Amino acid sequence: MTHFFNTKNNASLNSALFICSLLIFGTVMASHSKSKDQESFAVTLVAPENGTYAVSPELPADGKVAAGTELTVTATPSEGYSLDVVYYTFKGGMWGTTNVENFTPTMKIVVDKDMSIGATFIENNLVENLNVTHDVVYAKPGVKPLKYDVFAPKGAKDLPAVVIIHGGGWSSNNEDVMRGLARELTKGNQYVVFSMDYRWVNNLDGDATPNYMHNLIEDVFGGIAHIQEHAREYGADPTKIAVTGDSAGGHLSAAAAVLSPMIGDGGFGTTEGVFEYMPTYIPKGKSVEEVKKEIVDAVQVAAPSYGPFDSKDFKTFIQQTDQGYLDAVSPFQHVPNVADRAIPHFIVRGTQDPIIPDAMIQSYVDLLKENGQTVEYLQVEGAGHAFFDWKPDAQTRATFAKYGVPYAAEMKSFFDSVFY
Repeated sequence: MTHFFNTKNNASLNSALFICSLLIFGTVMASHSKSKDQESFAVTLVAPENGTYAVSPELPADGKVAAGTELTVTATPSEGYSLDVVYYTFKGGMWGTTNVENFTPTMKIVVDKDMSIGATFIENNLVENLNVTHDVVYAKPGVKPLKYDVFAPKGAKDLPAVVIIHGGGWSSNNEDVMRGLARELTKGNQYVVFSMDYRWVNNLDGDATPNYMHNLIEDVFGGIAHIQEHAREYGADPTKIAVTGDSAGGHLSAAAAVLSPMIGDGGFGTTEGVFEYMPTYIPKGKSVEEVKKEIVDAVQVAAPSYGPFDSKDFKTFIQQTDQGYLDAVSPFQHVPNVADRAIPHFIVRGTQDPIIPDAMIQSYVDLLKENGQTVEYLQVEGAGHAFFDWKPDAQTRATFAKYGVPYAAEMKSFFDSVFY
């Protein structure tokens, strides 16, 4: 059977008591063991919009599904729409819930916890002119393969590239959370967009040794180097790159733009006073110095959204006390004068953002201006944090539609002023 979801619709006494207790305990434990074998979990189906999905086998009326059951979910978009994602959601993770997503119409899910299942659909015009390539692996310095997704207009040739670096407190999310922004930035077929992942701080990826902030920045540089090596395969010009990212990705995208002259093979803090970033990936046949020059020259504009730029504002994530280290991972400490290197900045922040205050952004904006850099800083009235994120829950998607879409257009316009 298939469950179909359609939107259109004394001593001896003590001894006796002890023996009795043992018997009861044994019975309880046997019962418990039996109940574990027959454990079930609550599965909730989220009503879809603009499409349908089927779940097989059909769920029981009470939604309780035996542990270990494999469910097959098959999604079908309505006319004029395309599949965004088939997914399931469970409690846990940094933000209280975690999504597991699948970008093909069929997804198999093994029930091992309470969960919600659903599918989301998007308008055809967001993707019909795109070639989307998922999970291009650029390095594997630890347990987790590091990868990026590519959103390339069909027929693209020598288009400027946009590299997106996701947020999540340097400790959650992956490149998928930026797919809404990626699709918006490809409107007009003027950019090839690369949305990239990186290691999480500390041991959150399961690595035996902790990852520190400079390792994440080295991942960013490695990802950009890999993108440059393969850019023309997707119709992108490796010499013209814009970088953007939100929250933690705001910091990392600013680092990509501002800290690239610090790329080198001298080590990061291993020698006193020497802090050089070794990219996680170096193309074969190229020196570190060549990779540095290519990245420095190619990254021509930055749009770091609602992120911190000085280590004093994110020290709790760094777990380092050396001031030289702290300064070295701070874009704020390395803003170049425009006479040496021009890096126009486009920055947005929601007026209701409880994480990143205006003063944190404004100090960076002021420093950029003092150095002659072009800056456009927009306060998004009524918006909170992370409005560029895209997740399958209705609230996140509605927030993106209200704030992310129009301000992605503003960002794209700023990029146009540099590349076009």
